[in-house]
Amino acid sequence: MFTKIIYVVALLGLLASFIKDKKKTKIALKTAWKSFERILPTVLSVLLLIGFILTLIDENMISKLLGKESGFLGMVIAAVIGCITLIPGFVAYPLAASLVKAGAGYPQIALFISTLMMVGLLTLPVEIKYFGKRFAFKRNLLSLVCAIITSIVIGWIM
Repeated sequence: MFTKIIYVVALLGLLASFIKDKKKTKIALKTAWKSFERILPTVLSVLLLIGFILTLIDENMISKLLGKESGFLGMVIAAVIGCITLIPGFVAYPLAASLVKAGAGYPQIALFISTLMMVGLLTLPVEIKYFGKRFAFKRNLLSLVCAIITSIVIGWIM
């Protein structure tokens, strides 16, 4: 139901924009389409990769590695995967939902998503180049600590 409301609001906004200025709305739609075309190959390849991985790894394996009973080792696995993976958020969230449905625990997935979004080991060289080594390491370490705290709180709440 919520999704339908969002679509209706978006369509009403588009209609209002079109009524106000047809030329700008057409330019905005063309720009959005070009962005969609640029993003589409990445999204499709990541979704195919996720589907492939989920077919290779069964629910028992996911529960064993990232399930509620995986404990500290599951948290470490989730953190390491999150820190070294470079996936956009709009792909990571459906992946997380699939992992939860397959038996992964909420704290592990919270840690995975948090580290994925906040800790960037693959992007660390670029961050060092622009912000300096000291800042980059401190920011990533603080982000990791925040991700751990967040996952513990999620585990406590859920």
